[in-house]
Amino acid sequence: MVLIRVQREAGADAAVPLPSYETAGAAGADIRANLPDRGELVLAPGARALVPTGLRLEIPEGFEVQIRPRSGLALKHGITLPNSPGTIDSDYRGPLGVILLNAGTEPFTVTHGERIAQMVVAPVVRAVFETVVDLGETARGAGGFGSTGRG
Repeated sequence: MVLIRVQREAGADAAVPLPSYETAGAAGADIRANLPDRGELVLAPGARALVPTGLRLEIPEGFEVQIRPRSGLALKHGITLPNSPGTIDSDYRGPLGVILLNAGTEPFTVTHGERIAQMVVAPVVRAVFETVVDLGETARGAGGFGSTGRG
């Protein structure tokens, strides 16, 4: 288990649940909207908005939190995250907001307390980058997009 310390923003609705795993096998914990005045937000088709969660996180060094779309909202309404997965670094302490995009054909109303995204806690591996003259050979070589088959 990894401990993620959570702080509520000043003025956030404390009745909105903290991120939670909805099933025993869930990899992502659902995150909820914490809207000002417990209101709602209407996203027109093609529109995007930063939706507040009312939370700040303390992520341990060596980990990140990835913010991902909820599959049901994506399939049924076209609601996704344009920067998916969004990354929250361990040294960030600001407000947690979720950028939602309505890729659907109908307006979508985000309601206060609604599950809008999911967060996955993941270890971070840091790399060292080195300039070289030659790269190792592979069967694929420099083949780009679609080079290994359809799509």
